[in-house]
Amino acid sequence: MELSPVSGDTSQRLAAAGLDPARIADIIGATVAEDLDGGVDITSVSTVPASQRSIVTFGARADGCLSGLDIACAVVEMVCGAGNVVIERLAADGDRLTKGDVIARVTAPTQRMLTAERTALNLMCHLSGIATATSRWVDAVAGTGAVIRDTRKTTPMLRALEKYAVRCGGGQNHRMSLSDAALVKDNHIAAAGGVREAFGLIRAAAAGLPIEIEVDTLEQLRTAMDAGADVVLLDNMQPAVMREAVQVVAAHKSSTGHDVLLEASGGLTLDDARAVAETGVHFISVGGLTHSSPILDIGLDFETIA
Repeated sequence: MELSPVSGDTSQRLAAAGLDPARIADIIGATVAEDLDGGVDITSVSTVPASQRSIVTFGARADGCLSGLDIACAVVEMVCGAGNVVIERLAADGDRLTKGDVIARVTAPTQRMLTAERTALNLMCHLSGIATATSRWVDAVAGTGAVIRDTRKTTPMLRALEKYAVRCGGGQNHRMSLSDAALVKDNHIAAAGGVREAFGLIRAAAAGLPIEIEVDTLEQLRTAMDAGADVVLLDNMQPAVMREAVQVVAAHKSSTGHDVLLEASGGLTLDDARAVAETGVHFISVGGLTHSSPILDIGLDFETIA
């Protein structure tokens, strides 16, 4: 199937959201190609006249947080032809949805719309599921000052989209790639010969790059701060130990003027979120936002068939 370009309006919306329209088009093209597998949508082509048009709605079938609407719109435009569709957006990414809410209304060729349906829904349901999970963590720590962050535990080739969904849910992105910040973990420390050695090697190789060091004891925390770490990740610490870590950081700042940010990570659950946030840590990183969030149920329904 030959796909059409995305409209200028949708491209602008994607770009304004921090997404690369060309990259989104590539993902959509590959996804549609996977669905057709070199053939055609045999069911729709056989049963629906090419000239038939319909009005359809995307609607929430559960409460949640919306993400990926403009990506779904891009799918419709690419499959149906931007000049052949009219899209009325009735919600925006980041909106909290209630079951029954209509998200968008689309007028398009029925046959092509049926071909576009699953790709559009797969992407929007997946991203909305991530946004919904993120919003629940954000709600759980509201008022504490702690920020919910994601990790690099993302679906291959969908990182930019999934991290966008985290932003829609009110979370913050950790590093987008291995090159935009350094995160020194236990294996790096072992290979370099210690925390101080690892920090020094990275600082020499990339002056000015943010450096975060993972620790699992308070003694390692002190070593990381003395080395000059900007952020320290507290790995699998209990809330009581985290509170001690916050006090250690405060004492370090008082004596040196060096402010260090703390990030909690490892084995955290939504039930733990409030207690962890109240220890005084600055960030809570949650890999499950992107690797384990269930979809948000969003469906497509036909209003009118002409």
